[in-house]
Amino acid sequence: MTADQDMQGTRAVKYLALGDSYTIGESVAEQERWPNQLDEVLSRRTGRDINTTILATTGWRTDNLNNAINMARIEEVYDLVSLLIGVNNQYQGKSVEEYASEFEGLLKTSVRLAKGKPENVFVVSIPDYGFTPFGQKNQANISAAIDQFNAINKRISDQYKVKYVNVTDISREGLRQPELVAADGLHPSGKMYALWVDRIAKEITLK
Repeated sequence: MTADQDMQGTRAVKYLALGDSYTIGESVAEQERWPNQLDEVLSRRTGRDINTTILATTGWRTDNLNNAINMARIEEVYDLVSLLIGVNNQYQGKSVEEYASEFEGLLKTSVRLAKGKPENVFVVSIPDYGFTPFGQKNQANISAAIDQFNAINKRISDQYKVKYVNVTDISREGLRQPELVAADGLHPSGKMYALWVDRIAKEITLK
C-alpha cells in the first residue's frame, strides 16, 4: 500500500489550496480553516482520505503567491486545486489590470498543478471585508472594489472553464450576524467558513 492509498486501498485525494489570509484561516483554529473543513466533508462523503496542502499566507497578493509557488517547486500531482486570491491587491491599491494578468497566470498554473485538468480546479470569490467591524466605515467603497475584482476573476475562470464558487454574498452577512466574523473583527469565523464549505462541496465531484 502506497502513501497515496487509504485503508480500503482506494487512492487518497491530493488537494492543494492556494491563497492568502482567507485560505490559511487568519484568527481561527486550524480545524476551522475552510480547506480543512472541506477536507472533512469530502472525506465523509467519499470514504477517501483527503491529503490537504495549504500554500497561503496573510497579506499575500497575486505576485506573492506566484513567487511562493515557484519557490516551492510544487509537483503537478494534485487531484483538486483551489484558488482564492486578490483581496490584498485591492487593499493595497494595486490596479485591476495588474490583477487580471497575474490572476490569469495563477489560474493557468493551478490547472497545470491539477494534472492539466480544468475540471479539477475551482476558484473562490473574494469576500467583502466591508461587512466587518474593520471595514464598515468604508463599506460602500470596499464593496464596489471587491465587485470589480470578482468580475475579473469570474470572467477569467469562465474563460478557462474552471468552476467558480461565489461566497461574497455570505461574507456580506458579517455585520448582521456578528458570529460570522472572527475575534479580530476582520476575517471570517469558523462558522462563516462552514457556510462556504456547504456551497463549495456541492460543486466538487471527485473521481
